[in-house]
Amino acid sequence: MAYACFITTTPTNAASFDCDRMDLAADESAICGNRVLNDLDVKMATTFELISGLLPMGNRGKLQDDQSAWLKKRQACGGDATCLRNVYDERLKQFEDTYNNLGKPL
Repeated sequence: MAYACFITTTPTNAASFDCDRMDLAADESAICGNRVLNDLDVKMATTFELISGLLPMGNRGKLQDDQSAWLKKRQACGGDATCLRNVYDERLKQFEDTYNNLGKPL
């Protein structure tokens, strides 16, 4: 039995934006064209949503402010894949630290 395997080199959607837009910024183009970066974007966006839902209302504003500051850092990387990887790794580590410091029910 033969199986056809179709592999696309450019994902059409990252988690936080539409890769099919005509006006992608340099960082977005790099993310859409790189599977590792695209996967990091998916992980970052889903983790952000998870953490946002777990935080008390008073802390969500700070999380949003931190995310806006992080997006500026990501944009400053332009199309530099190494820089983008580093800012994603840094942000995901911050999310991990936030999660680990959440008050857990007994």
